[in-house]
Amino acid sequence: MTGTIDRKKFVTEILANRSEDLLVVSGLGSSTYDVADIEDNPRNFYLWGAMGQAVPVAIGLAVAQPDKRVLVITGDGEMLMGLGALSAAGNAPVRNLAVLVLDNGHYSETGGQPTHTSGSTDIGGVAAQCGFKVTRAISDMDSILEIKSALLDVDGPVMVVAKVALKTYGAIVEPQTRIGHYIAARFRMATTDRGEVALDR
Repeated sequence: MTGTIDRKKFVTEILANRSEDLLVVSGLGSSTYDVADIEDNPRNFYLWGAMGQAVPVAIGLAVAQPDKRVLVITGDGEMLMGLGALSAAGNAPVRNLAVLVLDNGHYSETGGQPTHTSGSTDIGGVAAQCGFKVTRAISDMDSILEIKSALLDVDGPVMVVAKVALKTYGAIVEPQTRIGHYIAARFRMATTDRGEVALDR
């Protein structure tokens, strides 16, 4: 089922005044376009073509960086491709992990085919059964401050499923953010004490 939340406005609110301790992993497609366009931050890790891998990458980050908050921002199609990772997250020591699923009920990147969340699949329900400590669903902006606090402050793992409108905004992204080794090197420099890494493109 498609919702009414304006996806980009919602993500903008979640990332407004972000802490330097917040690491963001964005999934394939629209979620990465939004995150990059809102703020191309060195602490953003964009997974352009790794469908289903946003949560697995975030689990590793959350374990390796327990003093930082790790937020996944991804779509329903990408999350459905990696549902098994929810079980891993629910059983891992990742109190600092939160997952935001922007659920429009469609595969926006491949032609708008309906995903299983348009039917009976409840991603939040799956997360709860996998051991997520907090699961929330939101279909409007009324509780945005409460949802933001759950994503950024509450012990996790946390799952929020936001029912967003089916809408295309276009891909407004800095060109270098599509270059894998550049993204990885920039992220490593921003999140570790390993010194400088060459950012040659």
